Amino acid sequence: MSLDVSPALLEQAERGEVDEAEFIDCVRTSLPYAWEMISSLVAQLEVDGGEFADNQTPPPSEQARGQLLRALASDAIRGALQRHFGVRLAFQNCHRVAVFPVGPEADDRLARFTSIRGQLLNQSPELRDC
Repeated sequence: MSLDVSPALLEQAERGEVDEAEFIDCVRTSLPYAWEMISSLVAQLEVDGGEFADNQTPPPSEQARGQLLRALASDAIRGALQRHFGVRLAFQNCHRVAVFPVGPEADDRLARFTSIRGQLLNQSPELRDC
């Protein structure tokens, strides 16, 4: 299971629309490693500025790696995180998360990061089985 959904949140979903703030809280508590990773990158981008902020350190465990994969592979979770933090998220391999500012000034850098070339240049033998 990717999220620990409370009965109240599940009832909301069964009735119709879900409050996004409650969904975000569910993501925060269910995927704490992924939440902290993204939160820290957003803070780094805000403090340091620049074109983007990214993480290049592999997760400390398979559980942490699984949290990143679940958060970034789900369109709903990724979209909610992007709206919540006001950034665009990108993902390479099994751990390289990057946050980009929203706006046309970041489009070229995001396109380079998410390109086939960018993916190939980010490969290493250590990441083959991650």
